[in-house]
Amino acid sequence: MKPIFALVALLLSSGIAVAEDASSSMALTGSDGQKSALTLAELDALPRVQVNAKEHGASHVFEGALLGDVLAKVDAPAGKAIHGKELTDVVIIKARDGYKVALELAGTDPTMRNDRVILADRMDGATLDSDRGPFQLVVEGDLRPAHAVRMVSAIRLERLR
Repeated sequence: MKPIFALVALLLSSGIAVAEDASSSMALTGSDGQKSALTLAELDALPRVQVNAKEHGASHVFEGALLGDVLAKVDAPAGKAIHGKELTDVVIIKARDGYKVALELAGTDPTMRNDRVILADRMDGATLDSDRGPFQLVVEGDLRPAHAVRMVSAIRLERLR
């Protein structure tokens, strides 16, 4: 009987580990349907930037990667490649709790605007807690944090027709 309990315990612990791994990654979808995922380790490997942003009257320093660097995993256009049809591309960011925002791709590109848009995994030097992370979208220069999607679970690029 003891081996059965040991096997059940092993299976349960494996399931918990899989669930924890799934929560530390997010889905990416390109405009042509290409799919990818982004883990915390992959985000950490991208060039890091810091952005100062206010949320509900408090100033914070967020750290992460530029959204364009994240979207490169699904071949999103960037820089001079954003022209013509690409100016109708939108980025839809979805949170685990169902909250969604849409941003124009051109408005997230550093060659098109001074303020940066990042996918953060750290705030004020610490890893994001479970109420914010593991990923949070931060739009530098926003006067309200309406674009600051916490608990980002998926990012999808779409072309408006």
